[in-house]
Amino acid sequence: MKPPSERFLLVLLAAVQFTHIMDFMIMMPLGPQLMRVWDISPAAFTRLISIYSIVAGVAGLVAAPFMDRFDRRRSLLLFYTGFILSTAACGLANSPTTLLIARGLCGLFGGVAGAGVLAIVGDIIPPVRRGSAIGIVMTAYSLAAAVGVPFGLFLADRLGWPSPFFLLATLALANGFLLWRFLPPIRTHLDTTVPPGFTRFIALLRDPNAGWGLLFMSLLVLGHFAIIPLLAPHLVGNLGLPESQLPLIYLLGGAASAFTAPLIGRLSDRFGRIPVFTSLAVIASLVTLGIALPTTLPPWLILVAGAAYFVFASGRFVPGQAVVSLAVHPADRGAYMNLNNCARDFAAAISSTLAGWLVTRSPDGRLEHFDRLGWLAVFAAFLTVVLIRRVHQSPFEK
Repeated sequence: MKPPSERFLLVLLAAVQFTHIMDFMIMMPLGPQLMRVWDISPAAFTRLISIYSIVAGVAGLVAAPFMDRFDRRRSLLLFYTGFILSTAACGLANSPTTLLIARGLCGLFGGVAGAGVLAIVGDIIPPVRRGSAIGIVMTAYSLAAAVGVPFGLFLADRLGWPSPFFLLATLALANGFLLWRFLPPIRTHLDTTVPPGFTRFIALLRDPNAGWGLLFMSLLVLGHFAIIPLLAPHLVGNLGLPESQLPLIYLLGGAASAFTAPLIGRLSDRFGRIPVFTSLAVIASLVTLGIALPTTLPPWLILVAGAAYFVFASGRFVPGQAVVSLAVHPADRGAYMNLNNCARDFAAAISSTLAGWLVTRSPDGRLEHFDRLGWLAVFAAFLTVVLIRRVHQSPFEK
């Protein structure tokens, strides 16, 4: 049988990321239904959201020392199966407690599976095309925002809150079968003279280049998520966007970034990952300030600015992730991608906490000091432009 094409494998891996990201994102807009059905408080609902990232971060840290000891295909299928079952369990949950447990299991299996995808991309795609490959995989994030969440909400409204989880589990099951059928064994990282086990993992933790990569990714996520948690109420309450047009931000922005992410990947391969990242960071900073500074804008301009934020702010992750994927020995890539996911999860949690501290709500519903989040995002972007130059390609990456 003819082996599957590189692009086909990348689409399958992007589908893993789509289901993983969609599983995380779909919970947030389900808040009104769940709080009404189970009569739970906002605090209890936020626990249902945060448990995913917390468990994913801890699981990635625990799994990191072991991820490079096995065939990556086998590891991905194992954790993706756990993710499928956990997602179905969310739809079957009959109480806040059982849903909390199911959400934690989704974070455990989904987070490690997502790290496994990035490790596989690094193994099967040479550095010269790494940016393009990351761009294809990154479209999963955009499609989850543009298509997945609106469709999931439509189902929840028509068929009840469990329906998006059952649909997602079905899609993941179909993709899991295709992975089992077409993804070849990936064992090149096992053919190495690097010492095995914890000796190798401790050496990775001591590697300064790996440390710079994790710090870079942490600041990239912190700056990106600084304005995300409160962006919707800011656009409506501060900038004057009609609430009925709020879904258009995600639809237009997600569709635009799904189109541009592969293009950004190709530009990164052609002109260099660092120059492309720097250009995107500068433009993203200007767009961020345009959105975050206190003013009133016409709705059409808000929609344009929101779409531009998706394209340029999210687009930074394509060359950024490509740089990080090249930072360590291929034999350490699985462990490093799990550490990378830990850094992302914890940075996102920190940025959300900072947003709560820096912004207050006035009696008329406006958000006070939202501009502080914009300046925080710009400062973090400046640091990432500096730090990405400290992350060097491993000499073992050919």
